[in-house]
Amino acid sequence: MKPHKHEAQLLKLALEIGIGYAKKRGFEDFDKGVSPKDKVECIYRLLVTDNLIQPLAKDKEDGPNMKHKLVLWIIRHLPADHPLLQ
Repeated sequence: MKPHKHEAQLLKLALEIGIGYAKKRGFEDFDKGVSPKDKVECIYRLLVTDNLIQPLAKDKEDGPNMKHKLVLWIIRHLPADHPLLQ
């Protein structure tokens, strides 16, 4: 798992878009007390449920791998000339 140059910013963008997607699906916004770790897991599981990303192997389902999977998901949806992909 090679980290991307702008991994933190890409993860933040993936969470923003993932939360927007969840709202469109009818979910409520996260409470202010919800940790970033829990947000990552919720968005990851929603995208897996909707078959938008392939699930990780059960023994690989941990925070860093879920974050990386979200980063890969957002990279595929950004235009090639996006500043975070440079």
